[in-house]
Amino acid sequence: MYAIFENGGKQYKACVGDLIKVEKLNKSAGEKVEFPVVLTADEKAVSAGAEVAGVKVTAEVVSEGKDKKIIVFKYKPKKNERKKQGHRQPYTLVKVTAIGAGAAEEKPAAKKPAAKKTAAKKPAAKTEAAEAKAE
Repeated sequence: MYAIFENGGKQYKACVGDLIKVEKLNKSAGEKVEFPVVLTADEKAVSAGAEVAGVKVTAEVVSEGKDKKIIVFKYKPKKNERKKQGHRQPYTLVKVTAIGAGAAEEKPAAKKPAAKKTAAKKPAAKTEAAEAKAE
């Protein structure tokens, strides 16, 4: 079984046990993270949309780091304009631990409805006194 989840405007394919580099998260190593699922698939069927509304990918943060450096070179011909920059994208490495319903989606035990209160009857002493006056 695998799932497609999204984080930081990107989508990632995940199976249980995979190590995935995702956009930088403000989490420390060892913390649990949940991602919303866009699509799930197994041998039987593919589910998407409303069918996977409560499904989450649960992962554990392994480490944080920076990717390889890329060179950004801007050049305008005949103008003597050249600009060279480097960039290293920060990422968080996570290990997928489970794919399924998230902890937030679990429903608490159903509460029993409160018993209805009946209107209290007048005390017997008052009714006896009323009967005595009537006689």
